[in-house]
Amino acid sequence: MVQVLLAGATGNQGVRTARALVARGAAVRALVRPGTPAAAIEHLRAIGAAPVIAAYDDAPALRRSMEGAAVVVSAVSGLAPVIVDAQTRLLEAAVAAGVPRFIPSDYSIDYTALPAGRNRNFDLRRTFRARLNAAPIRATSIFNGAFADMLAGEMPLIVRPLRRVLYWGSADQPFALTTRDDTAAFTAAAALDEQAPRDLHIAGTEATARSIAALMRELSGRRYRPLRAGSVNGLERLSRLVRRVAPQKQAVFPAWQGMQYMRDMFDGRAPSAPIDNDRYPDMSWTDLREVLRAGA
Repeated sequence: MVQVLLAGATGNQGVRTARALVARGAAVRALVRPGTPAAAIEHLRAIGAAPVIAAYDDAPALRRSMEGAAVVVSAVSGLAPVIVDAQTRLLEAAVAAGVPRFIPSDYSIDYTALPAGRNRNFDLRRTFRARLNAAPIRATSIFNGAFADMLAGEMPLIVRPLRRVLYWGSADQPFALTTRDDTAAFTAAAALDEQAPRDLHIAGTEATARSIAALMRELSGRRYRPLRAGSVNGLERLSRLVRRVAPQKQAVFPAWQGMQYMRDMFDGRAPSAPIDNDRYPDMSWTDLREVLRAGA
């Protein structure tokens, strides 16, 4: 049985990844920090994971938690103290424990194809990626585009009262959308794949504003149309303005960060084609109709 150390196991994506790893037969050690609520720890046990308590600043404890593991999978979420600092400690512990592989908490658009300095959260991942690339360990990043689940409300592209789908630039610009569960399932498969390459790209669906409007029309029986909200450069300027007015420096996903993400979705430089969807033939992909049906 393959031993996997999962960091960030109590978070939204972490719990899904723990469940997917257990479903694939992995022995999952779920790293939890001291002080984690008992209910969260019991939930991990109920899933089938084995909670292991260790603080990120306790190097010996981190190293012990990873001994014998074949891969460290990170699903942590946060800003620099988490994405850069905590993951660096995880990486150092993995190297010290002789763990052969590491999957970082990317789960995003392929930021390596985009210019540095334009998206704060991508820049944090870029900083850690450089450290990971320099370490004596094999790494695999999962790039899934945006989480399709966010179309249900967190990502304000679909304006249901007006029956419009917003876009910037072109209504026919394709972008990748993958559900959180599908991303977790693919991550679990990659974690157990000793030959997984440095980068894997997936897309539960490749959508455009126009195709989303057509799906909403199909599901609701009402006419939905794409609505151009401006240019991609205009969205960039708006994100800068909102950042100045409401910086929310300690928020992981403030309004201006969401604008940066949507700008990069419509930018056209990040690959969106499902290049590696067929790598694990037993994978099934959630139809975007299922995501949109509830709110149609």
